[in-house]
Amino acid sequence: MLGRLLKPFFPRGLYWRAALIVLLPVVTMLLVISVGFIQRHYEGVTRQMTGNFVLVVRDVVARVDVDLTPQVRAEIGQNAAQAFAIDVTADVELPPVRRDVSTAFYDIAARLAIRELSAGLPDLAAIRLSDNHVSLWLTGVYNVVRIDLPLSRISASNPHQLLVMVFVIGMFMSLISFLYLKNQMRPIRRLSRAAEAFGRGQRLPLRVGGATEVRAASTAFLQMRDRIEHHIEQRTLMLSGVSHDLRTPLTRMRLALSMMEDDPEALALMGDVVEMEALIDRFLEFARNEAVEPEVSTDLSGLVAQRVAEAVRSGRQVVAPGLGQGPVMPLRPQLFGRALDNLITNALRYGSRARVSVDLRDGCVIVSVEDNGPGIAPEDRDLAMRPFVRLDPARGASKGSGAGLGLAIVADAMRSHGGRLELDRGTSPEFGGLLARLILPL
Repeated sequence: MLGRLLKPFFPRGLYWRAALIVLLPVVTMLLVISVGFIQRHYEGVTRQMTGNFVLVVRDVVARVDVDLTPQVRAEIGQNAAQAFAIDVTADVELPPVRRDVSTAFYDIAARLAIRELSAGLPDLAAIRLSDNHVSLWLTGVYNVVRIDLPLSRISASNPHQLLVMVFVIGMFMSLISFLYLKNQMRPIRRLSRAAEAFGRGQRLPLRVGGATEVRAASTAFLQMRDRIEHHIEQRTLMLSGVSHDLRTPLTRMRLALSMMEDDPEALALMGDVVEMEALIDRFLEFARNEAVEPEVSTDLSGLVAQRVAEAVRSGRQVVAPGLGQGPVMPLRPQLFGRALDNLITNALRYGSRARVSVDLRDGCVIVSVEDNGPGIAPEDRDLAMRPFVRLDPARGASKGSGAGLGLAIVADAMRSHGGRLELDRGTSPEFGGLLARLILPL
């Protein structure tokens, strides 16, 4: 419970968490030691020095406060001043301001010394503290005695220097700690950037460095990346090779069937050949998605408008109201265009109309494609984005041929852009079928 309440106040980054783990105990320990040392040492020393000086003041006043002439009292005061190394003046007048004490906020010892003098000298009539110099006026039976002395005689000098020293040393060591932590975090950040780039289909160089654990993680990532790239390359070569090898017998079959135009069975077989060629094209498109296309700054709304215009020219019922001026962002135009074409084709295969829109929301740009078809049940949406999966009961197997790669191609394309594909149910009365969202971070 306490951890949940404190969680919003703690840093989220590893760098600042590590800094907090290092600095918080050190700073706390230094503060506790400093405060304890000041209270025990400086206060004890000041009380002892002030107590000894109170005895000196009492002795001086007892010597000077006698029933003699002012000249004799002055001589006695001079002798006492020489004996105790202070200034003693007899037969003086009280100052108009009886208490004139102004100390700095950090001068703890001075305030303690003044308090101890006031408590230990009942005859203290006035006191003044200025420029580290103390003046005391004490009333006796026969006269008023003034005693002047430096503040260092009754208090430990410069107790704030310890705090200043602790602060300076603490800041210096904190700076060293931050620099050291920054060097330790740099390999982790390099690993994070390389992993994020690999998720987008890019290959950034990664130099293994840092602590032993970070080196082990970087080495494991490089090995994993090599294995994944090797697996992707094998899959791409296999799909491309199989699809390419199938085109030769299909071409021979098409030529043979074209010579039998009047045969009904030949016409049926020609339809099967056309369907197989369409499947091969989907396989090749799925394999081409793994090819790395450089990112370029692209007007997203312009790209969407271009693809919608091409669909309209081909006789499809696609509308894109209110596209306007969209964001310019790094994209792989061909890959993103193929993904959008797949969604439009999928929408018109199971519906009669489609609508395309572009929105900005929560730091993301969302390209939505909505149709008026039957849609996909919520429990089947994740399954629909997997390769080679066809939801015949939900989408209708008679609506067209396919290998179940359309949404899988779109999902892979969005992952390579650092985004994602979301499937939902449309809410507009004119459409209300499947609502596919292409979500890209800005």
